[in-house]
Amino acid sequence: MRTYKLTAYEKTGKMIADETFTAETDEAAKVIGQSLLEKQSLADQTHRLASPAGKLLLFHV
Repeated sequence: MRTYKLTAYEKTGKMIADETFTAETDEAAKVIGQSLLEKQSLADQTHRLASPAGKLLLFHV
């Protein structure tokens, strides 16, 4: 299992979500990350999901 980091921000730059979770693959992490964003109504906020290697898997401005 690998650890991924999901963060979301308001337009002012204030962090409104800071989540870490584990997943088997980058693709599985994308699904989990998108689900977390939707559950918290943050899909339209600025957000990013980073892999342990620093690769951006999800990014929205």
